[in-house]
Amino acid sequence: MLRAWIEKYGVPRALYTDWKNVYKRKATPREQLRGEVPATQFGRMCQRLGIRIIAASSPQAKGRVERNHGTHQDRLIKKLRRKKIDSYEAANQYLEKEYLPEHNQRFARPAARTEDYHGRKPTARELRQIFRLETERSISNDWVIRHEGRCLQLQPGQQRYGPTKSKALVCEWEDGAMAVYYRGERLALTELQEPIRKTARPIPPAARAMVVRKAKPDHPWRQGYQNMKPRVPNQVIAAPFVGIRTYASP
Repeated sequence: MLRAWIEKYGVPRALYTDWKNVYKRKATPREQLRGEVPATQFGRMCQRLGIRIIAASSPQAKGRVERNHGTHQDRLIKKLRRKKIDSYEAANQYLEKEYLPEHNQRFARPAARTEDYHGRKPTARELRQIFRLETERSISNDWVIRHEGRCLQLQPGQQRYGPTKSKALVCEWEDGAMAVYYRGERLALTELQEPIRKTARPIPPAARAMVVRKAKPDHPWRQGYQNMKPRVPNQVIAAPFVGIRTYASP
């Protein structure tokens, strides 16, 4: 939506949004230590274009933004369903030719001044360098990076040994194209087919051999209670007291 607006009217100076994490986010501990300003993917695109993001702070402003979003989400979905539009191309064409002109005619208000404060329209090459997803990934010693579950083998030009704990910039475009940059230089890459690692099953412990011992024929267990000898308790003989003088009782 923002790119279509820029291509048609130019670069706006500011955007009035809510506090959704698409526009604003909290700084990570690493960014706080470095003093960096946190930016989302959309925020980074706006920074390069010189667009200021004004997030609504007051409850009244937040309600105004949410009501605007709710109007579009409610009306647009129903109108697309009535017109039986089920593709992105048809939906974009309907937005540009029917929905937005009708919506602006009904809800738009004339500006206080007639001056146009939009910036110049960037070229198609500049827009392609701005409207892309950028993600940093660590490079292993064999020049392999992992991104979205994929293993990408980088092919540097002159360097033989891979960097240690360095970062590469992975760029993705809407059409599915991908490029990797290292220190501003674009590197060729090939995707590796990572073999499926089969997890070895744990070896169960060996069963302990059970030894069955049978009682002998003359074992007491095999005899009746009539033949068993009664148990004689051990007689304890008290030792005489040594060193103690005894007296006769009266």
